Amino acid sequence: MSSSLSGRTVLVTGATCGIGYETARRLAERGATVLLHGRTPEEAQGAADRLVATAGVDGARLRPLAADFVRLEEVEKLAHAVVREHPRLDVLVNNAAIAAPERHTLTADGNEISFQVNFLAHYLLTTMLEPALTSNPGGRVVNVSSALHRTGAIQWNDPQRVRRYSRLAAYAQSQLALTVFAADPRVTAVSVDPGVCETGLLPLYGHEGAPAAKGAQHVVRLCDPATEIVNGAYYDRSERVAPAPAATEERTVKRLNRLADLLVGHTA
Repeated sequence: MSSSLSGRTVLVTGATCGIGYETARRLAERGATVLLHGRTPEEAQGAADRLVATAGVDGARLRPLAADFVRLEEVEKLAHAVVREHPRLDVLVNNAAIAAPERHTLTADGNEISFQVNFLAHYLLTTMLEPALTSNPGGRVVNVSSALHRTGAIQWNDPQRVRRYSRLAAYAQSQLALTVFAADPRVTAVSVDPGVCETGLLPLYGHEGAPAAKGAQHVVRLCDPATEIVNGAYYDRSERVAPAPAATEERTVKRLNRLADLLVGHTA
């Protein structure tokens, strides 16, 4: 099991804490080159330094990268840098996420903040990384989703939730969109709910969670080329289960693509 990741390159978004950090640690320990994404260069470098100091990870396997997902132009720059420096990307782990704030908040790009950070930024990044991603067998995208996607609905006429805002509904919408996106035929992708863990998102779920390292295990398993996947599959921890019905509807997938292309300013 341990050798199957050596020589592979994996980009993990939101890798400076929580499940992203633990995922990066396990991948690097198993021989992968890990592109460690953080919000700022300082945060990304800090996480890399911490992995070297505390987990004994070989620093040569880590590449800190920065982009603040509240700015889509930073996401574009990140994608260009990755394609330039790592034209062969084996796995992309779309993990970065924020809890929707109490008050309705729009980014400078005009999107509800959790919809942009949790979904639109990953949509843009994934589509821009497509040339690097699809070249070799075992290449895949792993979207870190949540069971809360089942409670979500995409408000097609008001995706920014300007008219009626609830932080839980906004967060659930972002997770549903990410889960629907896994069924996009352009990429080989799966979604995984790592379980309720002790991360910054815990308050959305309750008071107690498993250690982030436990959640990361389920993500890492799906990064392994030895784990066979079906495009659009959804996992509850290590078990494949059916996602919300919307996540498998072809019409919904196409509709979401059109909406996302519009909102990230890209035309497919």
